Amino acid sequence: MASTSQSEAIKGAKVLMVGAGGIGCELLKTLALSGFQDIHIIDMDTIEVSNLNRQFLFRQSHVGQSKAKVAREAVLKFRPHINITAYHANVKDPQFNVEFFQQFNVVLNGLDNLDARRHVNRLCLAAKVPLVESGTTGFLGQVTVHVKGQTECYECQPKPTPKTYPVCTITNTPSKFVHCIVWAKELLFAKLFGDKNQDNDLNVRRSSNDSDGNGSSDASKDVFELSPHESPDQYARKIYDHVFGSNIKAALSNEETWKNRKRPRPIYVSDVLPEEERNGGVHSEDGMGLIPSAMGSLGLKNPQEIWNLSENTRVFLEAVKLFFERREKEIGNLTFDKDDQLAVEFVTAAANIRASSFGIPLQSLFEAKGIAGNIVHAVATTNAIIAGLIVIEAIKVLSGDSKNYRMTYCLEHPNRKMMLMPVEPFEANPSCYVCSETPLLLEVNTATTKLRDVIEKVVKSKLGMNLPLVMQGSTLIYEEGDDLDADMLANYAINLDKALNELPTPVTNGTTLSVEDLQQELTCNINIKHRDEFDEEKEPDGMVLTGWSGPNTKPEKSNPSSNGESSSAAGAKRKLEEISDLNGKNKGIALEVEVNVVDDDVSVLNEFPTINKKTRVQ
Repeated sequence: MASTSQSEAIKGAKVLMVGAGGIGCELLKTLALSGFQDIHIIDMDTIEVSNLNRQFLFRQSHVGQSKAKVAREAVLKFRPHINITAYHANVKDPQFNVEFFQQFNVVLNGLDNLDARRHVNRLCLAAKVPLVESGTTGFLGQVTVHVKGQTECYECQPKPTPKTYPVCTITNTPSKFVHCIVWAKELLFAKLFGDKNQDNDLNVRRSSNDSDGNGSSDASKDVFELSPHESPDQYARKIYDHVFGSNIKAALSNEETWKNRKRPRPIYVSDVLPEEERNGGVHSEDGMGLIPSAMGSLGLKNPQEIWNLSENTRVFLEAVKLFFERREKEIGNLTFDKDDQLAVEFVTAAANIRASSFGIPLQSLFEAKGIAGNIVHAVATTNAIIAGLIVIEAIKVLSGDSKNYRMTYCLEHPNRKMMLMPVEPFEANPSCYVCSETPLLLEVNTATTKLRDVIEKVVKSKLGMNLPLVMQGSTLIYEEGDDLDADMLANYAINLDKALNELPTPVTNGTTLSVEDLQQELTCNINIKHRDEFDEEKEPDGMVLTGWSGPNTKPEKSNPSSNGESSSAAGAKRKLEEISDLNGKNKGIALEVEVNVVDDDVSVLNEFPTINKKTRVQ
């Protein structure tokens, strides 16, 4: 039961919700039922069929509509007298600046990606507005409170980085099913149906002894180009024989590679399908309906069934055929989408055929889709629990009850008979470049690295700045924005293609760059250290940034990848050496939880903190 002061704080509060998905639907409902009168929602997404099993404010008739607007309408039906403002927009849009954030008493996050979380964290710091952060993955979840000057900010502790795999492993020596998925999605699908001009390590040119299926050979011919005399069936079989047959055969010629590895086997259509299917194509019923589907054409109905090699071959050939017959106008502009049924079928079949070649266990379409789409299946009850905890912490923030702020973790299995583990919040990390302005260190070859690489790979990708401004001393060397004149833009374009030491004000060993994002009102300094050489496998960017994820944090050991791990998800283990019980008293409980972190339709679970490395807020 809320006290009088809490009730007054609730009724007088102006609240900003960011995200109207799994957590957001439950959060909006709970805020409305808890007495909040003025709620604003930002969400850029539209409703998909796959959302309906857990986002209960939405119905089948809402598919394709704005999440924020439909959620507003749904709640107003049972709370018609409250004010709900919906924005169908990206929280990173210029209209949502620091001044916009300053009008709110508290910001509540129900986001599903790291980039947007970091952006909201910085705006809240600049606006001096408290932030209640949250995330779920499966049965796990957490809620954390971030108040400038009182607790750590969202970026004070490092977050798991997306899992990447060496190109040589993906293209030459896969050992896990996820390697095959990455190959099928990022290389083969992209080459066949995406930008034809992209560089791609798929042996695009024929070897001189590789026949094109018509008794001729041409060393200069692009295998992936559809010839005028080829039907979609013929083209699909040509691609199949090339990537699963000829390429594997060519790889086997390097004996050194296979000294300590199991040798793969080349697979050709003639090895798998009977002659009548090889010559006349696979019997199909033209995609079975308005939405082309290889499964529908072939009568395969169960997505959780593991197809054998011949079934995967039929699906592969049929999927290629359907892309060219039913979706020809899209070819050349496609990117993989987990909600694109035909794309998922193609990637599943291609990954399974490659897995079969390398002796890797095959997977069902259901499992393959989860890996390819980085999906950790959401649980509605977890979202509801986390939404309730967000509101509890928001009420504490609005009431000024800082002594009782808690970071609360929702567990899959009870620990000491508790499913919810509250932990007292911690002080800011003095080495956090976001809230403490500690300089970063960038090791880079200043003679060969272009300013463009630093902007794209460091300033935007790692530091998460949207509209960066880069200065050396008092000299402005790069800037982005809508109000720049043509001459300035031309000068900056010239600078982008110059090596660092060739800039008008050369950037060399010992130089300090000042980087600023005016929208986020964030500034940080980067100290430059020249380095001649980098390990291409371990340091593929050709530069190393330290300090941006917390220099006091020890590197995490990578967990062995399982078949359920995706190319953009990484497992992380954290141990809570001290856990507060529900009354906030220390129990000294040791808790170890394995967390999969993903950027996808479900919310992202942040890292569990290593408590003995932090100081509690006093």
